[in-house]
Amino acid sequence: MLVENNVPLQFCNTFGIIARAHTLVRAHSVQDVFDLIAAPQLARQPVFVLGGGSNIVITGDVKPVVLKMEIKGMRLVEETDRDWIVEVGAGEVWHDAVAWTLQNCYPGLENLALIPGTVGAAPVQNIGAYGVELQDRFDSLDAIDLATGKAFSLNAAQCAFGYRDSIFKHAPQAPAEGAGDLPRGMGLAGRAVITHVRFRLSKAWKPELGYLDLERKRAELGIEHPTAQQIFEWVCAIRQAKLPDPKVIGNAGSFFKNPTVTLDQCADIIAREPKIVHYPMADGSIKLAAGWLIDACGWKGKSIGNAGVYDKQALVLVNRGTGEDSVTGGEVMTLARAIQTSVYERFGIRLEPEPVVV
Repeated sequence: MLVENNVPLQFCNTFGIIARAHTLVRAHSVQDVFDLIAAPQLARQPVFVLGGGSNIVITGDVKPVVLKMEIKGMRLVEETDRDWIVEVGAGEVWHDAVAWTLQNCYPGLENLALIPGTVGAAPVQNIGAYGVELQDRFDSLDAIDLATGKAFSLNAAQCAFGYRDSIFKHAPQAPAEGAGDLPRGMGLAGRAVITHVRFRLSKAWKPELGYLDLERKRAELGIEHPTAQQIFEWVCAIRQAKLPDPKVIGNAGSFFKNPTVTLDQCADIIAREPKIVHYPMADGSIKLAAGWLIDACGWKGKSIGNAGVYDKQALVLVNRGTGEDSVTGGEVMTLARAIQTSVYERFGIRLEPEPVVV
């Protein structure tokens, strides 16, 4: 376990926001997490778990202990007649894990290529793209309870996955018992840290091509039955054309969730806004494209301070500053709230941010 004090976090978050961690602990193994829990000077302090920093907005210096998860490793742990079970360490880069599964002939994650972040953060957010969500390929995960120091495992049902949601995004129901205690209850936000994630990848693989961008690629290239590797390459090309590279332009990916409405609500909106982009869902609800809503309100390319709306995709907020003049978390959230107000005033829809605000 490596403990550091007064650590700059600008290069630990993909937005490039300048901030510092009062205390940062790097965990390269499960034992490092146990050591943190047992350390007298750190025990019972609030903990903020940090992966790749791709889904956070830091609004100031971070006072809780920052636990930087850097556990590595990718391996096949089980094979059945139907599936491959692949286990990946929480600190692995998500895209690298996707590429590794394809290199080893375990298809199924290709639609999720190039999503920024680490593997340990993927179940927290229930990441998804191009018709596939993590829960569709999930088997189980291992985690450690920061309150008790006990290791445990969860299956998909126990993770309570929803749209960009899981049990790890909800606070425990019961408050802390003492001044230095951690909260208790069913929610695991601030209570548990994921160490390993396992994926169940079917041997009866079939391509997921339900999204228009992928159908266009298939038609453009004249490929009737694409391979998993080809879909991986298409997804990478589509994302690179639409979304900024965080290494070049700081950002946290899609900033708002696509809102869902009832069929009646959608019909009412279409009557006023015939061009609104919408998708029917399996449960009968209608998903609206948040990027289209933001664009329709005139925000694409606009800025507040050093926080801006990406000129190629209105769903992405970007850092227009550099170095010491980098964007602040306050500027990002001011822009986000202004966008929320505009969308609500025009469409009567409240946009919900995806990133965790620290």
